[in-house]
Amino acid sequence: MDSPVRASRRRLVCRFCAHQCSVTAGTIFDKTRTPLRVWFAAAWHITSQKHGVSALGLQRVLGLSSYQTAWAMLHRFRRAMVRPQRDKLAGTVEVDEAYLALSRGPRVKSGKTSSKAHDHSHLITIAVAVEVHDPKGFGRIRIHRVQGPTIGALIPFARENVMPGATIRTDGSAIYGPLQEDGFGHEPFVQLGSKIPAHVSLPGVHRVIALLKRWLLGTHQGAVDPRHVDYYLDEFAFRFNRRSSRSRGMLFYRLLQQSIATMPTTYANIRDNEHPEPPASRFPRSVELNG
Repeated sequence: MDSPVRASRRRLVCRFCAHQCSVTAGTIFDKTRTPLRVWFAAAWHITSQKHGVSALGLQRVLGLSSYQTAWAMLHRFRRAMVRPQRDKLAGTVEVDEAYLALSRGPRVKSGKTSSKAHDHSHLITIAVAVEVHDPKGFGRIRIHRVQGPTIGALIPFARENVMPGATIRTDGSAIYGPLQEDGFGHEPFVQLGSKIPAHVSLPGVHRVIALLKRWLLGTHQGAVDPRHVDYYLDEFAFRFNRRSSRSRGMLFYRLLQQSIATMPTTYANIRDNEHPEPPASRFPRSVELNG
């Protein structure tokens, strides 16, 4: 729509072709029947809770009659938590893989959870990258689900998320050999025969992995459907990368700012998302934000 003017509180009209659309079109709020004030209250609650919130908890806080509505709202916000074209990690970066054992958890159908609480567990492989500060402390992180064999996924993961010229610390696996050819510094730590435990030689990734598992077990009771795990990883990264923010209001603002730049999705697409799109390809528009 070119040069729109406001036709009413919630509708815009094109001054040239007279086409009308909702002010929420092209955002995660598109075609919602839930009042925007409820959406904003949900965004505030999500960002004000340091350790996150479950769909059941959100339903109770907002007084929603439907668990399905709260569940879908949370998943729409998760899709807006990773912005496109974000800065790559720089400096010294630890990279490693890890494994998550997930259960499907309660099924959502017709607005209710099924009586069958848990299915069998699924083992998910993830790749983790963590900025390491000198002399101590950690910076930003990146976490992706690994699709396919790990041996062919970690080098592309590093290329996508780490700035060329950065120094990458890894274990002693031979799969990291091409890193130097791609312009990275490489510091491998060989664990075999070493007296230094892995959590000491690569403290950043082990700390982040431990916090991620604790978050999944604590906030979500470990019941995360493997089909949706990509977006739970996005939420964890969003929270970790803003852990030192002193303003909850700024987190609320960032989430809403990214929400209006994220393409809409339907409840059916969220529910049946068996093959989620990679995070980098989910956004048609960019938002200039820091972090």
